[in-house]
Amino acid sequence: MGKLSANRGVYMQRKERLWVRLKKDIKVNYLLYLLVLPGLLFYIIFCYVPMPGVLMAFEDYQARSGIFGSTWVGLKHFTRFFNSYYFWVLIKNTLRISIYNLVVGFPIPIIFALMLNYLNHKRLKKTVQMVSYAPHFISAVVICGMITMFFNKDTGIINQVLERFGGEATNFLAKPELFDDIYVWSGIWQEMGWSAIIYVAALAGVDPELHEAAIMDGATKIQRMIHIDIPSIKSTIIMLLILQFGSVMSVGFEKAYFLTNSMNKSAANIISTYVYEVGLIDRDFGFSTAVGLFNSLINMILLITVNKISRKVADEGLF
Repeated sequence: MGKLSANRGVYMQRKERLWVRLKKDIKVNYLLYLLVLPGLLFYIIFCYVPMPGVLMAFEDYQARSGIFGSTWVGLKHFTRFFNSYYFWVLIKNTLRISIYNLVVGFPIPIIFALMLNYLNHKRLKKTVQMVSYAPHFISAVVICGMITMFFNKDTGIINQVLERFGGEATNFLAKPELFDDIYVWSGIWQEMGWSAIIYVAALAGVDPELHEAAIMDGATKIQRMIHIDIPSIKSTIIMLLILQFGSVMSVGFEKAYFLTNSMNKSAANIISTYVYEVGLIDRDFGFSTAVGLFNSLINMILLITVNKISRKVADEGLF
C-alpha cells in the first residue's frame, strides 16, 4: 500500500512538472501554438466529437430517441450487409478502383519529382511545378463537369478528335468498363503535381557530394536516380505507401458520385456512394453507419498489417 502511494506521488509530481513545462513553452512559443490551433480544432470537432455516433451501427436509430435512447440490436446491421447482394459488388468495385489507383497513381508522382529534380532551368522548373499542382485546387464538381464535357458524345473534344481521325463517337461515360480508367487517370492528372511536392522536398535534402562523386565515375542520370535519389527518399516513399494502403477502401465519394449514371452504375457503385444512398437518401442511419464502420475497420487492419510487414522487410514504418 505504501509503495502504491509512493508511485502515485511520483506520477503526480511528474504530471505537475509536465504541465509547468507546457505552460512555459506556450508562453514562449504562443505563435506556433496559435498556428496549430485551427488544425487541432478541426480534428476535435469533426473527428472526436462525432465518435459517439458510431453507436448507431449497433442500434435501430430513431432521431426522436437519439443515440443513447434508440433500440440496441447488436450486429444486426453488419449481418444484413454481409448477406446482401451488394456486399461483394461493392467490395469488388471499391478494391478494383483503389488497387488500380495505387498501382498506377503511386509511382507517377515519384517519377515526376525525380524528373523535376534534374531540371536545371529554375524558371521552367517553377513553372512546371506550379502548372502541375494547380489542378489539385479544382473542386470535384468542376472536375466532373470538365470530364462530362470532354467526353460528351456529341460535343466533347475527345469524340471530335476521334471523328477527325476516322473513328466513331463513343459515349465513354456510359461504358462500365471505361469507368475505372476515367476515374483513375483524371485523378492522377489532378493530384500528380501536388503529391510530388513532398518528394521534391525530400530530394532537396540529398547530399550533393553523392551526385558529384557519381558524375565523376561516369554515372548517367538514370543510374543516379536508381542508386542515389530513390534510396535517399526510401523512408518517405514507404511512409506514404503505408498511408495509401490505409485508405485502400476509401475511394473518393464526390467524383464517383458525380460520374455515376444509370448505365455505368454496375462499375461505379462503391462503398462510399452506397453509404450515402442508404444513409441520407433512404435514411437508414443505423445500417449506413455499420457499413461505414466496417469500411474504416478494414482500412485500419490494412494500415497495421502493411506497417508490420514494412517493419520486418524494410525496417521502416509509421509506428
